[in-house]
Amino acid sequence: MVRGTGAGGSKVWFVADGYLPLKTRTDQTGFEGHEAIMILNCGDVEARVMMDVYFEDREPVLDVKLTVPARRVKCFRMDHPAEIGGLEIKRLEQYALRFRSDVEVIVQYGRMDVSQPNLAYIGMMGHAG
Repeated sequence: MVRGTGAGGSKVWFVADGYLPLKTRTDQTGFEGHEAIMILNCGDVEARVMMDVYFEDREPVLDVKLTVPARRVKCFRMDHPAEIGGLEIKRLEQYALRFRSDVEVIVQYGRMDVSQPNLAYIGMMGHAG
């Protein structure tokens, strides 16, 4: 069994395709358009993660503090400012993310797009640096 800070993953992650979809709900499902970042911490200590948000047309927002308890996964909804340090991401705005953690973690990204009846869910792993 692997324990401690060597629990797997990386200390730096990137997600280049942020684009918060419309919130519109589909009549059939009740699903809501959103994006989320899932961070998995398999280690024995809390992960202190800094998130940097880069935009096409303005300066980045740096050092948004996130924490993930030891041996837990935590989901951060990008349309819930209270979960991401009060930061408000505009819908239909292109952005990218960098995560820097004090321990190794795994970062995954997901988007629920409900702008058309078939809806779509995109899930992808971040790029480890």
